[in-house]
Amino acid sequence: MAELTTLARPYAKAAFEHAQAHQQLASWSAMLGLAAVVSQDDTLQRVLKAPRLTSTEKATTFNEVCGDKFDAQARNFISIVSEHNRLDLLPEIAALFELYKAEQEKSVDVEVTSAFALSTEQQDKLAKVLSARLSREVRLHATEDATLIGGVVIRAGDLVIDGSVRGKVAKLAEALKS
Repeated sequence: MAELTTLARPYAKAAFEHAQAHQQLASWSAMLGLAAVVSQDDTLQRVLKAPRLTSTEKATTFNEVCGDKFDAQARNFISIVSEHNRLDLLPEIAALFELYKAEQEKSVDVEVTSAFALSTEQQDKLAKVLSARLSREVRLHATEDATLIGGVVIRAGDLVIDGSVRGKVAKLAEALKS
């Protein structure tokens, strides 16, 4: 995983810097998101892994699949990525781009997993508290997992707050084993 991130970082950084310089963060975000999804298509992966195709042919095929969703700069980016045989890194490039974009916008995606459905009021209150703690605008994504028994698990980037009953029981079991 770390190796993929290392390989993808220069492409994501270049795309981000270009998009930022031209005030096109939203359009580049959408383009890279589409490129990431397209690159994972099984049929297209077989085509892109064909040894008889040159990098130019692979880039052309990829750009044709995306059609008018890509502007000239996006098609050029795909060509450069293809020249270096890195089309398989597009999902990682898109993810890194989104991290750079979130950092620029001082926002963070927070995944909240709870044992029971959270009301809109609870989600708003949690988002407000997390926004103050993280000093960022919080985009909350709530899911349910009955195996937590109670409480919540909050994930924001590499920060994990486990306030679930299952997590507390696991910590207690670990303490008793020691």
